[in-house]
Amino acid sequence: MAIALFTFDGLFARLQTLLRAFAARHARQQARETASGCQQPRAMPAVPAAVPRARPLRVVRVFEGPQPRAAAGRMVISGRLADVCAELDRMAAVEAAS
Repeated sequence: MAIALFTFDGLFARLQTLLRAFAARHARQQARETASGCQQPRAMPAVPAAVPRARPLRVVRVFEGPQPRAAAGRMVISGRLADVCAELDRMAAVEAAS
């Protein structure tokens, strides 16, 4: 076990040294750009905005055992929050009407 830990320690020490070198190089480059007074604007890559797909509302009822259909079981409602709230309001209205 000690051999494995020693190996991991050596691996991470080398990785940490490499990361410090990259960070120092980046800091020097930033200092040069700031000292010269002309900072080059960086172009942002053209990435199209992702349009989120509308997830359909899902209502799943689970009946357990020999209970009658009118008995309450478990229910899972998933989808957008506005759709879930609308479904709950609709279910409450149906319950109040009966």
